[in-house]
Amino acid sequence: MSDSDSDDSLRLTLWPPGSRQHTPDIVESSSALDFPQAVYSDESERGSTSARRGSGRRGPNERPGGSVSSRVKEDRIPPPYPWSTDRRAVVQSLDWLVANGITRIQGDVSCKKCGNHMVDVDLRASFYRVSTYFLNNRDSMHDRAPRHWTTPQLLQCDICHQLDHCRPIVSSKKRRINWLFLLLTETLGICTLEQLKYFCKHTRKHRTGAKDRVLYLTYAGLLKQLNPAGPFD
Repeated sequence: MSDSDSDDSLRLTLWPPGSRQHTPDIVESSSALDFPQAVYSDESERGSTSARRGSGRRGPNERPGGSVSSRVKEDRIPPPYPWSTDRRAVVQSLDWLVANGITRIQGDVSCKKCGNHMVDVDLRASFYRVSTYFLNNRDSMHDRAPRHWTTPQLLQCDICHQLDHCRPIVSSKKRRINWLFLLLTETLGICTLEQLKYFCKHTRKHRTGAKDRVLYLTYAGLLKQLNPAGPFD
């Protein structure tokens, strides 16, 4: 052993108990280490990174870009007419309407000559006419609306008494479409395919196919709502 090795060994042996040897070449604490820090251009990047770390699974009814309640439409709505229920595109039964004194159904129309006004129709007489035609001709329809339903004749004006002059006004808001009035006046055909599909969607009916097919289902669905026990399936 060399003299320098002996001196180092002796120095280590004689170091005072409880004291620490100074080792400047060794870092004693991990806090002294300099790790590179993430650099953000602004606070929005910092927040988006935290959101990605903390985000969990999306709920079954939650859609991208918004909360559950703000994106999902309510199943129940305020009834838009006295003959409506609180469900979209669903009207009260004929028995319920008669029992509650509702025997005439009103609707807004636009006359080519007189302008906008309101007309009404007899509930029971109109239902009997439409339902009788449906049942007598159902087999020959082959699940498709006939021509006079797809391109309906307009109504007679109560003011100027002109035939084929009054066009029922269909609300731009689908939840406010006056389905019962359109059924009883046999003018459902003036609705667009999109509006008819809306009815079928909310009454759980098949809604694909041509307009005459969806229109047929709309007539059958409304007649069934008025008479749930009737053979309108």
